[in-house]
Amino acid sequence: CFRSKREMASSEESNGKVGSPINKRSPDVTKAWGTKSEHLLRINDHDFTMRPGFGGPAVPVGVDVQVESLDTISEVDMDFTMTLYLRHYWKDDRLSFRSNNNQSMTFDGRLVKKIWVPDMFFVHSKKSFTHDTTTDNVMLRVYPDGKVLYSLRVTVTAMCNMDLSRFPLDTQTCSLEIESYAYTDDDLMLYWKEGNRSLNTDEKISLSQFLIQEFHTTTKLAFYSSTGWYNRLYINFTLRRHIFFFLLQTYFPATLMVMLSWVSFWIDRRSVPARVPLGITTVLTMSTIITGVNASMPRVSYIKAVDIYLWISFVFVFLSVIEYAAVNYLSTLQERRERKLRERLPCTCGLAHPGMLSSNYCDMDPNTTGHYGMPEENGVKREQMLVQLAMENDQVTGHVGSSAYNSMWIDTHAIDKYSRIIFPASYVFFNVVYWSIYM
Repeated sequence: CFRSKREMASSEESNGKVGSPINKRSPDVTKAWGTKSEHLLRINDHDFTMRPGFGGPAVPVGVDVQVESLDTISEVDMDFTMTLYLRHYWKDDRLSFRSNNNQSMTFDGRLVKKIWVPDMFFVHSKKSFTHDTTTDNVMLRVYPDGKVLYSLRVTVTAMCNMDLSRFPLDTQTCSLEIESYAYTDDDLMLYWKEGNRSLNTDEKISLSQFLIQEFHTTTKLAFYSSTGWYNRLYINFTLRRHIFFFLLQTYFPATLMVMLSWVSFWIDRRSVPARVPLGITTVLTMSTIITGVNASMPRVSYIKAVDIYLWISFVFVFLSVIEYAAVNYLSTLQERRERKLRERLPCTCGLAHPGMLSSNYCDMDPNTTGHYGMPEENGVKREQMLVQLAMENDQVTGHVGSSAYNSMWIDTHAIDKYSRIIFPASYVFFNVVYWSIYM
């Protein structure tokens, strides 16, 4: 009886009803599935360091892209940053397997390292990376007939050669270029899987400074003298810059500064403390606007559209300061000549020569000399400077051929009066020409 119980216990232990802790461990499902998939795809039976159909025709690799976001456009660095889903389609007979229901198998990035995949890279890229949160954003899907879908999520920063000659009224076209690094067109043929429909974009893509006008695809051949011809795929997109921000921040302030400089034309020319600070303030403000715009722009060797507008505006402001300097100089010069003339002129009491003053010159206020007996034009009294000229008979000395007095008109108010019309008209004409060219 004792032996029969021991035999029963040993038979139960051998059947697994009563087991040791080692027998209670569950099998490694991940390892078992990995071993099963690699065995099913016969990965160890082939050399995947070589492309499919090595020695034969080029492997066709179809590509499609879904743009997730267009993150930044930098004029200073002349580049852009884009996040996209990059998908490759090709056929590798070495990965074909038997399937009763004709269903594909999907794997993560661990299997990608064991098979052949196209060696794509981004031409003219500054930096790029594959997202790895929470795991590598890579997907591999294999179909029973050997067709493969390889997808990954990438963020790339690439160059964009911008022409800023029309900035900020410009339209920029940038391209993201995809190419095989090692395989020429004899080994690998890249193509857009469905033409322009191979490029899809998220409807929510928007940029603060640009309006995205168009996305389209192209294909070209690139030649390298050392290695040969390569298929290159292009993702082209056109961006038009929003002008309203620059109207508020640049154009309107510059226009207001120019208009403010015209206020000095209505201020009395004798009010030096009023006109000089106004001119200096507008000049310094224009300099600040120009400096601020150029600080956020690359140092290009050509003139931009905004530079033309700002510098022409600066010239208008500067000329308004020069205009007052001319008015002040001519007024001072006239006063000196009148002062010298009064010192040289004898008393003209009772002089009745045509064109001379009819009242007693000696009794008049020196500051108002020249306003008597002169007509008004357009409501503005003209100032008269008396000039000593030759006359036939001197009323005082009686000598023939001595000096007489005639009048020469110099209206120092005319410069301000004409400036009130010429400056605004010229600036309006400049704006009409400027916006008609660049809009």
